[in-house]
Amino acid sequence: MAKQIEGVYENVLRCARQEFLEKGFALASLRDIAKAAGTSTGSIYTRFTDKAGLFRALVEPAAGELKRRFLEIQESFHQFDGQTQQEEMGRYTAHAQEGLFDYIYEHLPEFELLLRRAAGTEYAHYIDELVEIEVSYTYKYMEAVGYPARMEGALTEQLLHIVTTSRFESIFEVIRHGMSRA
Repeated sequence: MAKQIEGVYENVLRCARQEFLEKGFALASLRDIAKAAGTSTGSIYTRFTDKAGLFRALVEPAAGELKRRFLEIQESFHQFDGQTQQEEMGRYTAHAQEGLFDYIYEHLPEFELLLRRAAGTEYAHYIDELVEIEVSYTYKYMEAVGYPARMEGALTEQLLHIVTTSRFESIFEVIRHGMSRA
């Protein structure tokens, strides 16, 4: 088994982050990343399997953790009875959103890659995954508080999806435009 040189892994990640930020996933070159990192493409393949694996190594820890936190918030909220959910919705949502924003800004380079440079990767539809979670829990909320819109057709799944997507896109738009947390 080949001995791996200390520091190469971290250096490749640093150079890959820069390459992906500059060119996006599709146009990024493993050859250029290897050259900038002072290693070979074979070394990158050994450590990350392929370009998608390298991108995944950069974004998955943050993307997975945000999704985990989001699901935890949803599950925690839906443990309340219907009346408590109705009373606490605004406050709970605002507090949860602040916490998620804090997390995103603590991992800003990863979310810049995820939101601006993930076309062509398994993360290209990350926001859609969050939207689907929100839509499913919105229906649970509606059921818990006795809101009959779904049953009466007043709120179609398509409309709920559109509104929820708009909300997420607006939240992430500040990241895409490089706005500071303040």
